[in-house]
Amino acid sequence: MAGERPDAIVVGSGPNGLSAAVELARGGMQVTVYEGHEQIGGGTRTAALTLPGFRHDVCSAVHPMGASSPVFRDVQVVQHGLRWVHPEVPLAHPFDDGTAAVLERSTSATADTLAAADRDAYRRLMDPLVEDWPALAHDALAPLHVPRHPIVMARFARRGVRSALGLVKSWFGNDRARALLAGIAAHTLEPLSGLPTAAFGLMLAAAGHAVGWPFARGGSQAIADALAAVLRDHGGRIVTRSPVRSLDDLPPARVTLLDLTPRQVLAVAGDRLPSRFRRALGRYRYGPGVCKLDWALAEPIPWRAPACARAGTVHLGGSTEAIAASARAPWEGRLDPRPFVILAQPTRFDPTRAPAGRHTAWAYCHVPHASPADMTEAIEAQVERFAPGFREIVLARSVRTAVTMERDNPNLVGGDINGGSQDWRQLFFRPRVAIDPYATPVPGLFLCSSSTPPGGSVHGLCGHYAARAALRGGAALLAELSLPAAA
Repeated sequence: MAGERPDAIVVGSGPNGLSAAVELARGGMQVTVYEGHEQIGGGTRTAALTLPGFRHDVCSAVHPMGASSPVFRDVQVVQHGLRWVHPEVPLAHPFDDGTAAVLERSTSATADTLAAADRDAYRRLMDPLVEDWPALAHDALAPLHVPRHPIVMARFARRGVRSALGLVKSWFGNDRARALLAGIAAHTLEPLSGLPTAAFGLMLAAAGHAVGWPFARGGSQAIADALAAVLRDHGGRIVTRSPVRSLDDLPPARVTLLDLTPRQVLAVAGDRLPSRFRRALGRYRYGPGVCKLDWALAEPIPWRAPACARAGTVHLGGSTEAIAASARAPWEGRLDPRPFVILAQPTRFDPTRAPAGRHTAWAYCHVPHASPADMTEAIEAQVERFAPGFREIVLARSVRTAVTMERDNPNLVGGDINGGSQDWRQLFFRPRVAIDPYATPVPGLFLCSSSTPPGGSVHGLCGHYAARAALRGGAALLAELSLPAAA
């Protein structure tokens, strides 16, 4: 690494690291990104995990927040090769009676798949959020600031600042609607009885109606590749196979941004950080891990409920109580024998990922932090429960335990795919309580991973806002976020 003298260095080439690098380069800096892996992308890598010709997403696969991201729109990633593939419907939630609740793009069509008594309630809950989506996404997907749209945020907070279980039980009388929204909220990996898990469910559901839950054509790698192309257009460079074990490994630079979670920050920069800051990072809490499976399939999954064949994502858990129990188990150090499973089936809508006539599928369940458990049997039993004959079409499978996930990507500490717990405190104050969450006490050193606001998901906003804080200062960034939008 000696001999390079960039203005700015970014450590890590996940979507946040690349978004940070793009913003710095657009701000006039000469930027170099260092990536330890041979392949850029972090959580958005795509690889041949099973058989030749089958392309699988190593971590993230479905991107409602990517489709909502102002960063991706602003830097014109679509002009650099990213294409969103929209399934016919974003999500299906099957039940044991052979039917399914379906998150359609329209709220009225979604309501039609619910019990008659809950249809009006669903629209009363979701319609205002969908109508206000641009304003809601701006203020919710940002560091803590004075909202630019206070009425919208106040209306959202009335519903969202509570537990997901509390919300669904107070709004709906039938378990079809309850289970649909509870399953969406369970993406957070938090217990559904905790605050503010309702906010996660409402945001993801509203995103499904407003922008969809799309895949990246060809695999999530396309997101990283498009960001890298934008960076190179602005003179930036990326160096792979270059793990950074200490800041001393890096050449001097005006600013350095770390797309690392607190544990890696302490390992790389701990000797330069004041003891108080080190203690704050040491208190940062990680959440449960995941066990993830990828399948090469001979044909599409034979769902009992026809609606599941129309959906890009399928939630396998059945009732609200079963989903809540599965979400709670990892926090108690237990493996759920019938886990809640999140499954994606991209090749129904994107045939570029598999040989002609063949298919892929991707699924995971929650497990205790750093669990070595292989949940293949339990996950496949849940698929078989709603799609009898599934095992007969499996050509090959890849299994990644929570331990394997971290070994492959050190930012997934203990298999935690959200960059740390997103409970009440760490939702708003990541990775510590601070006015500028991206700055450190070391001049020119900033944090830009999903352990900073607005947290997990593929949107690039953590890196984007960190870079803007580095260029303009944290106070200037927060003031800019609070200004009314230009006419």
